[in-house]
Amino acid sequence: MQDLDRIDRKILDILQRDGRISMTDLASQVGLSASPCTERVKRMERSGVIAGYHARVTPEALGKTLLVFVEIKLSAKSGDVFETIRRELLHMPEVMECHLVSGGFDYLVKFRMRGMKEYRHLLGDILKRLPVSAESHSYVVMEEIKETLYLPVDR
Repeated sequence: MQDLDRIDRKILDILQRDGRISMTDLASQVGLSASPCTERVKRMERSGVIAGYHARVTPEALGKTLLVFVEIKLSAKSGDVFETIRRELLHMPEVMECHLVSGGFDYLVKFRMRGMKEYRHLLGDILKRLPVSAESHSYVVMEEIKETLYLPVDR
């Protein structure tokens, strides 16, 4: 990754808060003209600092009001097992996040769906796809306090 100066960091902070801001407005807020500001943004996009822009859709609009986190603990572990699980879960659109973690279990997986029936089928499908037997613990969210993709930018 490249070194980010104060202006790059300010650009990143603003874009995270408003990815649809015009380059003219962005440039004005960071104290540049539009052309150099646009070039900085394009450079950060090319280098992978900016990974993309997304519309944030409310789960309720799609009827996906059930939020569940699942711990998965494998009965056996190896590089091949981890790679097989990675491939399986990576291509499941219902999996919003999946993290291989250290500690008392192996994976932490996040799902959003319409209800418990859908979740029960999904969990069964996932456990069938695993190359080894596994134990799972589910945590149904009763109230969301905070969810964000914003990364604080040190200036």
